[in-house]
Amino acid sequence: MRFPLLCCICLAVCSLQAIAARDYYDLLQVPRGASEAVIKRSFRKLALKYHPDKATGTEKEKEAAAKTFTELSHAYEVLVDPEQRKIYDRYGEEGVKEHAGQKASGRQPGGNIFDMFFGGGGFGGFGGFGMGDEEEEEELKGHTINIDLYVSLKDLFVGRELKVMRDKVVLKPGSGTRNCRCKQKLVTRQLGPGMFQQYSKQVCEQCQAVRQERQQEELTVHVEPGMVEQQTITFFEEGEPLVDGEPGDLQFVVRTLPNPQWERRGHDLLVNQTISLVDALTGFTKTLKHLDDHEVTLSATGVTHPGDYHYIKGEGMPHFDDELRKGDLWVQYSVSFPSVLTESQKETVQSLFPR
Repeated sequence: MRFPLLCCICLAVCSLQAIAARDYYDLLQVPRGASEAVIKRSFRKLALKYHPDKATGTEKEKEAAAKTFTELSHAYEVLVDPEQRKIYDRYGEEGVKEHAGQKASGRQPGGNIFDMFFGGGGFGGFGGFGMGDEEEEEELKGHTINIDLYVSLKDLFVGRELKVMRDKVVLKPGSGTRNCRCKQKLVTRQLGPGMFQQYSKQVCEQCQAVRQERQQEELTVHVEPGMVEQQTITFFEEGEPLVDGEPGDLQFVVRTLPNPQWERRGHDLLVNQTISLVDALTGFTKTLKHLDDHEVTLSATGVTHPGDYHYIKGEGMPHFDDELRKGDLWVQYSVSFPSVLTESQKETVQSLFPR
C-alpha cells in the first residue's frame, strides 16, 4: 500500500512544481496590473477553450487541454483572491503554498493571541517573564504615481493595447554600508499577570548602501472595452522606489479625448446626425458609421424636426464587467437649411405650405 501512496504524493508534488514553473499572469494572458474584471474575462475565454468537456482531438490532446485547464483554474483562484494575489506578487508560488499550509494547519500568518502574549505554544511561555514573541512591522511602501492616459472614445468602445515608454528611478546596490531600519520588529513582553509592554527593536544596524539609477522600460497598457472616465489601470510596484521598503504602484488614469460627433453618457451614446431639409420633410434611409466602423441603419417615414431623437437599443457602450452587454444609442437630428432660395423656389414653397 505504501508504494501507490508514495507515487500519488510524487505526482502531486510534480503537478505543483509544473504549475509553479509558469507565471500565473502569463497563463491567464493578462498584465500584472490587470483588474479582477479583466482576469475574470480572460479566464472565461480560456476556460471555454481548454475545458475537458469542450476539448477535441486525440486523447493526448485532450489530456493536455485538461492539464492546461487545471493550471488556469489554479492561477485564477490565486489572482482573484486579493490576499493570495498580494502574497503571490511578493513571494511567488512558494509563498502561496506556505500560506495555504498555515491555513490548513490552523495557524494564521503573523501568529495568534497566545503567540503574541505568551511566546507561542499555548501557555507554555507563561512562567517565563520577559519571553515575548516578535512581530514584524508592516513594510513601508513608496508613493503611488498617477499618470493621465488620454484615449479616444473609439479606444474605450473596442479596446486598445498601448505601448508606453517609462523612464523611472530604480535602486541599485552601492558600495559600502549604511544605517537602516530594514529589520525593525515589534516586541511584546509580559511584565506580569495581565501586564504587557510593546516596543520596537532594531535588529539590523547596517545594510548595503544603495544608489539611484534611471532606467527606461516599455510597458504594455491594456485599455479594456467599456472602461470609464478616471478608471485606473494599475501596475503593482512600478511606482516610486523606497529605500528599506517596497516600491509604490503606478496608475494610469483613463481620460477621454473629446469627440466632435459622439458623446458618452454612462453606458449610452449620443451622436448628432445632420440631414437635409428634403429628408426632414419627406423621410429618408441612411447609414451611420459607428465607432468601430460597422454601419447602423437610420430611417424615418414622416417629418423629422430639428432636435428629434432616434433610439436604437444595444448600440451603445459595452459594459466593462460584461462586454456582451451594451447600452443604447441616441441619434439627435439637425436639419441643414439652404442658405438662399430663388424667387421661383420661394413661390413653390409658399404654394406647398400656405400661411
